[in-house]
Amino acid sequence: MTPRTAHDIVKDYHRAWTGGDIETAMALVDDDIDCRAPGVDLHGKEAYREFIAGFAPMLTGIGEIAELADGDRVALFYYPQTATTSTTPAAELFTVGDGRIVRSVLIFDRLSYGPPQGE
Repeated sequence: MTPRTAHDIVKDYHRAWTGGDIETAMALVDDDIDCRAPGVDLHGKEAYREFIAGFAPMLTGIGEIAELADGDRVALFYYPQTATTSTTPAAELFTVGDGRIVRSVLIFDRLSYGPPQGE
């Protein structure tokens, strides 16, 4: 059997969380994950779960994923679609170790996912 690559793990994780299956996604995340995201640094699986689970219900789709993989690092570029935007890009750089995601750097424009101006 061919061992799963970091790219396989990240793709499975991303497919799960963007499909609303947080438990499957979290099975691919290390207990001591570190995540840097706009406005917040997260440490540990429970903090990360809360962050991801809070955003997943807002998703209405995912557009145009581009992927780059280099050993244990995988980058995804995509358009998280919500009721407020479908054109705001997001990027994530994952590091995988021992079959789990150990680090994530997430880049997106937080203001694009809030309510429209004036509301």
